[in-house]
Amino acid sequence: MTKDIAETYIAILTEELVPAMGCTEPIALSYAAARLVEILGKRPEKLNARCSGNIIKNVRCVQIPSSGGMTGIEAAVALGAFGGDANRGMEVLSAVTEESRAEAEAFLLKGDCKVEFLDSDIPLHFIIEGEAGGHTAGVEVRYDHTNIVEIQKDGQPVWKNEASPEKPARADRSALNLEAIKDFADTVPLEKVEELFEQVIRMNMDIAYEGMSGSYGLGIGRVLREAYPESCLTRMKAYTAAASEARMDGCDMPVVINSGSGNQGIASTVPVIVYCRENAIGRQRMVRALTFSSLLTIYQKEFIGKLSAFCGAVSACCASGAAITYLRGGSTEQIKATIDNTLANIPGIICDGAKISCAAKIASSLDAAMMAHELAMRGKAYQAYTGILQQNTGETISCVGYIGRIGMKQTDKEILNMMLK
Repeated sequence: MTKDIAETYIAILTEELVPAMGCTEPIALSYAAARLVEILGKRPEKLNARCSGNIIKNVRCVQIPSSGGMTGIEAAVALGAFGGDANRGMEVLSAVTEESRAEAEAFLLKGDCKVEFLDSDIPLHFIIEGEAGGHTAGVEVRYDHTNIVEIQKDGQPVWKNEASPEKPARADRSALNLEAIKDFADTVPLEKVEELFEQVIRMNMDIAYEGMSGSYGLGIGRVLREAYPESCLTRMKAYTAAASEARMDGCDMPVVINSGSGNQGIASTVPVIVYCRENAIGRQRMVRALTFSSLLTIYQKEFIGKLSAFCGAVSACCASGAAITYLRGGSTEQIKATIDNTLANIPGIICDGAKISCAAKIASSLDAAMMAHELAMRGKAYQAYTGILQQNTGETISCVGYIGRIGMKQTDKEILNMMLK
């Protein structure tokens, strides 16, 4: 691997693996609302959120951290405006106090925060508008959760992202492919990625333990431990699902996200960490496996996009299963077989918004990925042109991405219609 590609991979990991509190879509709204208040210079008297369908879908049912149990777009926007600190990025709501939460609640009771559907071809697209003291302001975000493309005050642009008006500037993803990802995971000097993954291990396992011990959702992690025989796989599923459930049910502990999603960050790392701990695999080998899993998740999501009707748990758990094959010394062909076996099985799980049942989808996807892994380790793989499988694993990943991004567009619209009814 060339030095340039290795540095690009490190930059990709640094960009994608960042801490965030709660579900990333409501947090993105809170972040933009906090920026809006900076422009207005005072607390808003009125707020309006114009949101694309995928934003509405992913904010509607999930609890917002630091909110005292509130859900919904209005709550996310008001909390960001009255208590958020935009300088904290995706941890914007860590600044919320009891006083500012009470202010947000009082504002919501007055009905001065409105929501409109934004008819946009961009899945991740929203505009937050506000009024205060006779002035107006607006903040527009596209493609990425914190990618502000324009800020207006009193109807006039005061800032525009001239360098990248449509998509955020970022490291080049075109160099991502399975063989290069494995080569990078094998050879990267650990000091280049160790600090990043120490944060991943600490944050994502902390919320997993919290999910297992706290009262969140249906308590899926404990149910899995009680209902199924004790095994490494049971514990992998339990801790991963518990972390997701806590996050979806309003836990204010941060997680390290992947490709804009906390659930993908959890599903691509917690199973690998639990597997390593259960099998006494050392820290250095664990970090290499986490590097592999994280980059493989990013690679798959590049074809799908940040938001779609395709459940991101499939991509992230597929990566975890492949990382287990990697940890067990599987060949490149066996790693490819793990991916193909997973994508031959569960590419049809839909995303019907962020909510506590995401944890169940993660548990099911992880079960499928580990079955795919066990088949691959025994030299068994579904053949090319079985269903959507292609001759090359990279082509299969691209094909699944096309289905998620393009083929499921109408599915996405119908899901939103059903939810709004």
